[in-house]
Amino acid sequence: MTKVGLKEFRQDVGKYVEKACNSEVVVFRRSEPLFRVAPIGKELWEEVVDFTTIRRGGVDINTLLTRL
Repeated sequence: MTKVGLKEFRQDVGKYVEKACNSEVVVFRRSEPLFRVAPIGKELWEEVVDFTTIRRGGVDINTLLTRL
C-alpha cells in the first residue's frame, strides 16, 4: 500500500494510477485518509443474472423494468 498526500497525488496523478494497478494507493489530507485508489479484481464483480440465457440477444430493458 502506498500513502500519499492530496497535493502530491494531484501533481502526479498518472504515477499513482500506475501504482494502483498493482496495489492500493491511499490519499491523505491533513493526516486523515480521504480516499483510496485500488485495482479492480475479479472477486469484486459478481454476475447476478445472464439475460442472454433467458432470451437470445438478451431482454428488452423496458420489459425488465416493468417487472421490477
